[in-house]
Amino acid sequence: MSTATANRAETEAQVEKILTEGLKDYWHAICPSHFVKDTPVSLRRLGRKLVLWRDADNKVHCLEDHCPHRGAPLSFGIPLGNKIACGYHGVEVSCDGTVVSVPGNPGCKLEGSRPTRAFHIQESAGAIFMYNSSENIDEPPPLVLPEQLTSGEYSAFLCYTEWRGGYRYVIDNVMDPMHGTYLHKQSHSMSVGARSAEFQLRDTDTGFIFEKAGQRDVNFDWSEWADTGLIWLRLEIPYPKTGGPGGNFGIIGCYTPISPDITAVFHWRVRKVEGWQRDAWRFLYKNRLEARHWTVLEQDRVVLEQMESDANQREHLYQHDVGVTRARRQLRKLATDQLNRGVL
Repeated sequence: MSTATANRAETEAQVEKILTEGLKDYWHAICPSHFVKDTPVSLRRLGRKLVLWRDADNKVHCLEDHCPHRGAPLSFGIPLGNKIACGYHGVEVSCDGTVVSVPGNPGCKLEGSRPTRAFHIQESAGAIFMYNSSENIDEPPPLVLPEQLTSGEYSAFLCYTEWRGGYRYVIDNVMDPMHGTYLHKQSHSMSVGARSAEFQLRDTDTGFIFEKAGQRDVNFDWSEWADTGLIWLRLEIPYPKTGGPGGNFGIIGCYTPISPDITAVFHWRVRKVEGWQRDAWRFLYKNRLEARHWTVLEQDRVVLEQMESDANQREHLYQHDVGVTRARRQLRKLATDQLNRGVL
């Protein structure tokens, strides 16, 4: 093997590692808010084991779940406001990663050092988002969510689940509107429209939209890829009148690697409704529509979990897959940029 070939192979392996673990210096949804209560919680996300806890003001803090003294899990410790005391030897670590106290050996060189990886947290739309910084930083960039999750004109429900398989297959699934016509053809909201289509790409300020040419507001007709320092996807599905008041039924998606073979799947179901219509739709959703939407998600889960890990290495793509390939290129470019910055 030539040196150039070996270097390309090494670069490809490094890019793949970045993509498998998840981008650094990006925001990621890591769990629903209700996962973190009164006691520390240990979660595996983004190639790390994390500990999260709440202080007296209900603010969530996050560190790598690793005591800098001997490596014991901090999640077995005791939260002390914005710091946590390791349950093994009592070492106290602040939420910024600084060791503030070593009770067994006061004044030792460990005190005052900042060896623990710390992560900034923000809660919004019923979820906890973490800035996956490549090093400890004092201030992260702002978390920018789509307006459907921040504007009072919309009402949203968070649907969270965990699927076997890599998160990139879930992204591929959302960027493939045509699968709705076939896999979900029995759904009350995806049973109409043409069974063949031509697609086009349209750039946006934050990414792109992949859409059927000549068909809109009929079926699952388009998907949006967006990068606002958080990668999120969006789609809309028209509702029949039996679906209640409001505009089209929208879905916002974020997908985070728990491990190479498990994905944290976040879907916010959103609808533009206000006043009494909001209350009517929320009641109808919880009492009638939610079960149907879980059925549709289950169809996706069954297919994706049965796909081999190398399925995307043995494909024969066609025009309907342009959105998938564009999303893959976007992710790969971001991973390559990260590698070029020397961040692994």
